[in-house]
Amino acid sequence: MNAQFKPAWWLPGPHFQTLWPTLAPRKIQIPLYNERLELPDGDFLDLSWVRQNNQDKSSSKPIVVVLHGLNGSIHSPYAKGIMQAIHQQGFRCVLMHFRGCSGVPNRLPRSYHSGETNDLNTVISELIKREKNTPIYAVGYSLGGNVLLKWLGETGNKNPLKAAVAISVPFELAKTADRLNQGFSKVYQWGLIRELIKLHKHKFKIIPAPIHFGDIDKFRTFWDFDNNITAPLHGFKSAEDYYQQSSCRQYLGHVDVPTLILHAINDPFTTVDSLPTPKEITSKISLEIMKEGGHVGFVTGKTPWQPIYWLERKIIQFLKQQDNFLLASL
Repeated sequence: MNAQFKPAWWLPGPHFQTLWPTLAPRKIQIPLYNERLELPDGDFLDLSWVRQNNQDKSSSKPIVVVLHGLNGSIHSPYAKGIMQAIHQQGFRCVLMHFRGCSGVPNRLPRSYHSGETNDLNTVISELIKREKNTPIYAVGYSLGGNVLLKWLGETGNKNPLKAAVAISVPFELAKTADRLNQGFSKVYQWGLIRELIKLHKHKFKIIPAPIHFGDIDKFRTFWDFDNNITAPLHGFKSAEDYYQQSSCRQYLGHVDVPTLILHAINDPFTTVDSLPTPKEITSKISLEIMKEGGHVGFVTGKTPWQPIYWLERKIIQFLKQQDNFLLASL
């Protein structure tokens, strides 16, 4: 267990750590431009790039691809924070919106889910096609972390990334669904599901729905939502089948890219028994489990007026270390 992170005294426990970045958002302004990437199946993905300074347009600088969590986007506090930190270090940065998450409904009935790795593979392949010799890294949060780790495991030693970071990952989706239906975590569950219901109802006013949603407004748990919407929309037999096939834990033994996994034992989205053991991971994975930090939290600092976002510093430190290793090997 790694004991480097010490939470701010004014943010005790998992929920204050989890909620602080959202309830007290920073004023972050980064120069962005958007790109729409057309997909082979007729759908699209929206990418948000951090614009480079006019005097510095070197294409040799590494690209960091950021993967957001469930219902996330370029507007998520953690996304803006890490993209600003990456930009300040001189790396290039792009956030990949999962289908339908950019504010514009995607064209097809299908959407995205925790185990959908084909779109990530398409984005990385496109970047390599454009810049064959440019190092590419990736950072995934929560659902995006699960997608990233699953893809790393699926591709093994053929994966083109130079390094990866995964934060607050739901390693076993069924256990996460159960955990979010307990205690105060139900607040997170209801907020996420309410947003998912709103997005799907809006989308299927624009295009015909291929399935019957039933009493969609009565869904209160992820088991309800994933049984009735996620599973049938994406070809799974049930929520249980979806969770089993999509959970990243079973893929960690095949990861062959230097990868940092950061997680807190008190994460209110997961259970301790869902965390991978050292025997389940490869030597390329650095698994750092903190006692505290909440879900995508990890905020420290002496006062609320000067919070320190330790998570961003940790990610940047790892990426810079990998970049130095890469440069030294050239």
